[in-house]
Amino acid sequence: MQGDGKLAKSILVVNMRGLVNTPTTVKDTLKSLNLETRFRATIVPDTPSYRGMLRKAKEHVSWCDAPTPLIKKLLEKRGRKEGWRPLQQEDLKKLGFENLDKLAESLADSKVILNKLEGVKPSFALSPPRGGFKRSMRRNYGQGGLLGANPDLPQIVEKMV
Repeated sequence: MQGDGKLAKSILVVNMRGLVNTPTTVKDTLKSLNLETRFRATIVPDTPSYRGMLRKAKEHVSWCDAPTPLIKKLLEKRGRKEGWRPLQQEDLKKLGFENLDKLAESLADSKVILNKLEGVKPSFALSPPRGGFKRSMRRNYGQGGLLGANPDLPQIVEKMV
């Protein structure tokens, strides 16, 4: 839930840990979320099935409501089409969007799903955050860590872009 009382329509999910010694069921869940490597991010709709997938992988991922400005920044800096080439204006026109703002709004409102966009990579490759992590990467947010539902994730992702 966002601070203004309305439900969030999209969730930003980031894989914070590697897959070594990970149970197969969790690996399959991360693969279906398109988060197969460390520091990979994606945007998914806020539905019960995706919430269940996040609960399944809560020891490996952090998630929060996806703010539209952050989605736009991710698309600008880390959005890629097939072949790892950056998204261009022509690509947006082919998808039926005037500009990145319209695409970011549609993703934030779950009108469009990132992995259903033709020719666009379903995840964003992020860098480790500048300045490092201030909390433990092995604990859930409620225990002083980063994992699970994390309201501080937008600030962390800003440092990772």
